[in-house]
Amino acid sequence: MTNASLRLPAEWEPQSAVLIAWPNADTDWADRLGDVEETYIALVAAITRFQPALIIVSDDDVQAYARARLSSARIDMDRVRFVDAPYDDTWLRDSGPITLADADGFRLLDFRFTGWGGKFDASQDDLLVERLHEAGTFLKSSRQSIDFALEGGAIDVDGAGTLLTTWQCLHERHPDASREDLSAKLANWLRQDRVLWLDHGYLEGDDTDAHVDTLVRFAAQDAIVYQGCDDPSDSHYAELQAMAAELAALRTRDGQPYRLFALPWAKPIVDDGRRLAASYANFLIVNGAVLMPSYGDPVDPQAVAVLQEAFPDREIVSVPCRPLIWQNGSLHCITMQLPAGLV
Repeated sequence: MTNASLRLPAEWEPQSAVLIAWPNADTDWADRLGDVEETYIALVAAITRFQPALIIVSDDDVQAYARARLSSARIDMDRVRFVDAPYDDTWLRDSGPITLADADGFRLLDFRFTGWGGKFDASQDDLLVERLHEAGTFLKSSRQSIDFALEGGAIDVDGAGTLLTTWQCLHERHPDASREDLSAKLANWLRQDRVLWLDHGYLEGDDTDAHVDTLVRFAAQDAIVYQGCDDPSDSHYAELQAMAAELAALRTRDGQPYRLFALPWAKPIVDDGRRLAASYANFLIVNGAVLMPSYGDPVDPQAVAVLQEAFPDREIVSVPCRPLIWQNGSLHCITMQLPAGLV
């Protein structure tokens, strides 16, 4: 494995599995466990249509229960594998491995996970990559521990050296660092040569400080999908319109404007007086498909149509994710894709 040839694959490149952690009574899902289990069952059913699912469980009882629920849903259990490890919660996008690859194997980047800047206890989740690696979960891999707070949901890459992120999140985690300093560090660790920053965009009910995966995603090296807002009366309108203008001003490596795909805006979803972050941009790309969070909103089918236009060669599969946004995240947030050959 040579530093020069390491690269961070785009999410649309071939995968070996999707990594998730099963919700249980010891996680923050405890109060609504039944509802969120239904989402996880639907998610595993969707993943295993296309590739394996690797499910972290906290003990044998949780594994037995998850296996029984998935089997009863007639999921292809030959495509389900369980691995034991303790965890605080199930947001694998932020506590799971960010994986560099080259012709000889993989490097698992193990950044600090601080519970989104100390908002929640994350002592077990911060050890998750190390524990999974030591357990032999991953093939042909080494682990690089990096004493720097970075969540997987805070970045998106095109697989060819361009990284997209938001200033709000990285500045919140590292208030004393300049944009130039942060760009240099991200480019070095993640093997990028372009770092594109967004200064606008947020969602009420999001406690990640504007993770880019709730707002803007690469669909190809020349295409970007983003969460739009076409309701001038909505509190998000000005910020998301400003974000759309920022995206229109970005240029590809070849100096061309990106092809932009605006996702529709769902009606406000409020829980106990608190607005929840229902973003269609929090989709997951798997082998041959895009799994899209749906919220039971009339524009769900419109979001499917936008993603089908952005990903014409992939099937778009809706996964009901309304229970997830109660805990301030959605489908992409609870998953981490693993590149082909890693498991």
